[in-house]
Amino acid sequence: MFFRKATYQYFTTAILFFVCIVSYAFFQSAYIFIIPFVWILFPFAFDFCVKRTHELFWLLIVALPLSTELNITSSLGIDFPDEFIMILLTGLVLVKILHQPTFFPNELIKEPLFLLLCCMMGWTFISACFADNTTLSLKFFLARIWFIIPFVVVPKILLQSQSSIKKFALLLLIPMGLIVMQILVRQAFYGFSFVDIKKAMNPFFRNHVNYSSMLVCLLAPAIAMRFLTNSQNKYQRWLTVAILIGFVALFFSYSRGAWVALLVGLVFALLMKWGWVKKTIAISLMVVIGASTWLVVDHHFMRFAPDHDHTIFHTDFSEHIAATVTLKDVSNAERFYRWVAGYRMFVERPVTGFGPNNFYSTYRPYTINAFQTWVSDNPEHSTIHNYFLLTLAEQGIPGLLLFAMLWIGMLFRLQYLYKHLQNEFYRTVTLCVAVVLAMIASINFMSDMIETDKIGSLFWLCLGFVFIINRKLAEEYRSIA
Repeated sequence: MFFRKATYQYFTTAILFFVCIVSYAFFQSAYIFIIPFVWILFPFAFDFCVKRTHELFWLLIVALPLSTELNITSSLGIDFPDEFIMILLTGLVLVKILHQPTFFPNELIKEPLFLLLCCMMGWTFISACFADNTTLSLKFFLARIWFIIPFVVVPKILLQSQSSIKKFALLLLIPMGLIVMQILVRQAFYGFSFVDIKKAMNPFFRNHVNYSSMLVCLLAPAIAMRFLTNSQNKYQRWLTVAILIGFVALFFSYSRGAWVALLVGLVFALLMKWGWVKKTIAISLMVVIGASTWLVVDHHFMRFAPDHDHTIFHTDFSEHIAATVTLKDVSNAERFYRWVAGYRMFVERPVTGFGPNNFYSTYRPYTINAFQTWVSDNPEHSTIHNYFLLTLAEQGIPGLLLFAMLWIGMLFRLQYLYKHLQNEFYRTVTLCVAVVLAMIASINFMSDMIETDKIGSLFWLCLGFVFIINRKLAEEYRSIA
């Protein structure tokens, strides 16, 4: 049987080579000769991936900090290699579930948060059907699927023990630590200049905001590992040094949003310990709704229209901070410009929105010239810089409510788990996940990074860990009973 299979492989490969030689005469492209090699290697690669799906997951975790943006065409790009691995892993998991239904963790179906996630995805699809550009929206829908399956479903299957969770943390933190070290070295050559910071981030991060956001979020699991490591363990000292380097790198990231997120994380850790999460979120929601109502009534938001000639980009970081406080920084002025557009888009289509991934292509007519700045031409094709308002503009009130309910539900559940768990390891993991989730919320009030590979992966991993810790609490209850 083996020889028959090998003979068939050699025979078909020889035919492919002959076809490629003939084709080369017409097309004059050497890339044609890649086809036979793909034909030879694909069966072995596919067989390896199917049998070792768990190793593909570990490879994905290592690749998250190391990946870079790869533009295939002027309009199509991919985060490589992590997004490629996500797509491959999603396909393999779906094939495994179809072939072996027991591979899917049936416990998820009973989870209220998972059902809420399904409802959210259902509304995303409905909103995509009403979009101005349905192609862009359906791409968004598919991309969210290959985020959810690798980071929500697969961890529920693979991360069954404390050792696997520790392995997960190390495979995520070590590559990030190496990147941080090389970025600090490169920054030193630039004299830690605020202006030249983007040069030091390439190719792993688009800008200092993406870098600092992932860095501040990964400080939480690093600190958690430090607390969980025995004082006699020699690795505790290395973890301490790594955390200190992380704080230094965070300072030199020159990112105001990440610094605020760090403060939010510290405060939220205390709130978790005191059991004040529900009260704090309720008060925060009232403040946000009240402030938003005041801004739109009688067009009070017009008071924040910037002075076009004085909103500039400062090359000195101290001047940059001063401009932020006085609302004369160009980045914050540009945020107002897009926030106003997002609000006006929501007013026009409050139910279905303009469709996921449609903000950039539709927001121009809804802007107000009074808020325009000298960077409003938006060459980077960036969006609204507030993920919650972005969801409201693109998916309407139902989309925002479902997303907010998922996020708040995760935080409420984490508070419950932290209060009732007895195992100190999983209590620490619960606290760590809640802090990361709070910091991501803070970051996304001034950015929109849930759809990026660096922060989006961490957000969906937080949901995956909620389900993992839920199972541990159930196991504790069963052991007591």
